[in-house]
Amino acid sequence: MKPEITEQEKRLRDKLLPEIEAFKQQHKSLQLATLGIDGQPNASYAPFALADDGFYILVSDLARHGHNLKHSAKVSVMLVEDETVAKSVFARKRLTFDAIAEVVPRGSPAFSKGVGVLSARFGEMSENLAALTDFNLYKLAPHQGLYVKGFGQAFVLSGVELLDVGWKRDGHHGSAQLTENTQSA
Repeated sequence: MKPEITEQEKRLRDKLLPEIEAFKQQHKSLQLATLGIDGQPNASYAPFALADDGFYILVSDLARHGHNLKHSAKVSVMLVEDETVAKSVFARKRLTFDAIAEVVPRGSPAFSKGVGVLSARFGEMSENLAALTDFNLYKLAPHQGLYVKGFGQAFVLSGVELLDVGWKRDGHHGSAQLTENTQSA
C-alpha cells in the first residue's frame, strides 16, 4: 500500500506538473539515445507528439536509430531548453526519462491514434511518412524521469504516468580541486 503524500509533496506536485506539461508542449522534437547491436550508443532526434499513453515518433528503418530500436526497446529521451534562451548554458532546463520503445503495428487502433496525434501536430507530412513502408511508428512509454530546472533544482518523476514528483536531494559532492597548472596561472 502506497503511503499518502504530504502537503509539501502535494504543493510541489501541483506546481511542477503543469510546468513540466508546458515544457513538453514547447518542444517539437526530442533527443533520443538508442543502443546498437554492437553495444555502441547513438544519439539522434525525432519529432514527437504526445498522447495520453506516451510519446509517438515515426522512424525510418534506414536510420541508425531505426536499426537500434529494432534491436533494443530501451531508450533514453531528453527534451532540453534552447541554449539561446537559457539563463546559463550549464543549467539548461531539461526533462529526461527512461522509456520502452514499442513498435505500433500498422492497421491497429494504436497506429491510427499515433499517426493522428502526429498529423494534428505536424500536418500531412506525418501521414505521408507513415504510408512509407520503411517508416515505423513507435510509442515511447516513460517509466522514470528527471526534470531539472537549474542548479539545485532537480526533481525525480516516478509512478504511473510519472505523476509522482520528489526533490532530488543527493546533489554534487566534494570540492573543486586546483590542478598544478591552475595554481601557477
